[in-house]
Amino acid sequence: MSARPVAVLMGGWSAERPISLLSGACAREALAARGVPAEAVDLRAPEDLAAPGLGRYACAFLALHGEGGEDGAVQRALERRGLPYTGSGAEASARCFDKLAAKRCWREAALPTPPAAALAAGADAAAPAQTLGLPLMVKPVAQGSSLGAVPVRRMEELAAAVAQARRYGEPVMLERLVDGREYTVGILGDAALPMIRLRAAGAFFDYRAKYEATDTRYDIPCGLPAAMESELRDLALAAFRRTGASGYGRVDLMLDELDRPWLLEVNTLPGLRRDSLLPKAARAAGIDYEELVLRLLATATAAEAAA
Repeated sequence: MSARPVAVLMGGWSAERPISLLSGACAREALAARGVPAEAVDLRAPEDLAAPGLGRYACAFLALHGEGGEDGAVQRALERRGLPYTGSGAEASARCFDKLAAKRCWREAALPTPPAAALAAGADAAAPAQTLGLPLMVKPVAQGSSLGAVPVRRMEELAAAVAQARRYGEPVMLERLVDGREYTVGILGDAALPMIRLRAAGAFFDYRAKYEATDTRYDIPCGLPAAMESELRDLALAAFRRTGASGYGRVDLMLDELDRPWLLEVNTLPGLRRDSLLPKAARAAGIDYEELVLRLLATATAAEAAA
């Protein structure tokens, strides 16, 4: 790798900016601890990616979340500059950030995912809700950290849920809600890491459960029989690859009351605080935080070597 410093891109302009700043700070500290020169670059607007100063960096370590970070926009801008970056490419990032696009990939490959429908701006939700049936999850099509996601168990709750989701972006989607157990699978290179069972005290693993609650439980080992966990890890890896994602990420899924798996989404730039889910899974696989960050960085240095 070049002796030039690494730019740790963080912040951004999405609703997930506060989490991104924490991810970036932790990643930069880990790189520095391993002797990698790294500098924090706080992006506040898309035009910051055109700053001449970015040209002095060897590559970009992406610690961005949400719109502008995970939707392919930053990746395309960096590609135009010829600056290698960590994680998935622009097209795969955009595909995974669009939850309905990811679902189409999975359905084409006969991978299990709950039925869903898009709701255009201003459209009434009653008809698609009746078609899908209750209970439902209403969420923005392109948003992370469960922002704007609202469960609906009675038709009287639907209008308020749609209004809440629309606060975080259009279009929104209605998705058949899976009642069951929630899991996440970290992906690192060509391997699926140990599964984590997510146990939120509330209705589901929402923004509060992820970042604010002190009573959320993370079960590692996840409590499933070894053979079943192995099958589910294989499913998550297949789902990740099917979208074109690469390098690293996280796949979220549910098991229903019959232990049938249902894929929910792919996170191409998962949180990187030391207590975030991907670092937790890596630690369970014997990979400490600093080593994990070095491996994430390697997804960019490989691109640099091939350039």
